[in-house]
Amino acid sequence: MKHEWKKHEKEIYGVKAKPCVLDIPAQKYIILSGRGNPNDEIFSDKVAALFSMAYKIKMAYKAFAPKSNEITDYTVYPLEGMWSMASEKEYLVKEELQYRIMIRQPDFISRKMFDNALETVKVRKNIPYLTDISFETICDGRCIQILHKGAFDDEPASFEIMDGYCMEHGYKRMGKEHREIYLNNANRTDKANLKTILRYKVTDTEKQQHSIIKTKGK
Repeated sequence: MKHEWKKHEKEIYGVKAKPCVLDIPAQKYIILSGRGNPNDEIFSDKVAALFSMAYKIKMAYKAFAPKSNEITDYTVYPLEGMWSMASEKEYLVKEELQYRIMIRQPDFISRKMFDNALETVKVRKNIPYLTDISFETICDGRCIQILHKGAFDDEPASFEIMDGYCMEHGYKRMGKEHREIYLNNANRTDKANLKTILRYKVTDTEKQQHSIIKTKGK
């Protein structure tokens, strides 16, 4: 069976353009960190390195996974980014952005698989930032998220909706960092048609009267 995240993980990736609160389990990622404007060439090079690595891991798994496995192939997950400001300024300065960009890996991908794939890619391809990629597990826990449609520069309007939902339903934002999940390719999509999941961590400030979606790791 081929695991397709759009089809099999709708609780996480099938979010609508209205806020929802859910519990995100621990998930594995390949990650690159940096600081600066995401429109710069350095950022693009890091994205390219991550996808080169992600596809190498996928192809290695597909080639060597026992046919008896329930999952013998999978769709590469979308690019994600965790963003914060390096300074305490209240307004956005893209040159001062701190980021960790990443691509999620299925639970059955191990560090050994990652290490083997990295060694293979290093030998065959001269890709900048490849050796800086790390393999980590991150648990977001309880979060609020929303689907933002449109340009990245218009995201503040969606964050205002999320903040309002938190105030109304008794949640408090934890920290200033947020996560973005890019559901389409920004280089091949008109700004008006971009789809980005926005997410940040929350904690309960009072007893909740509505249900929390419990998601299951894959």
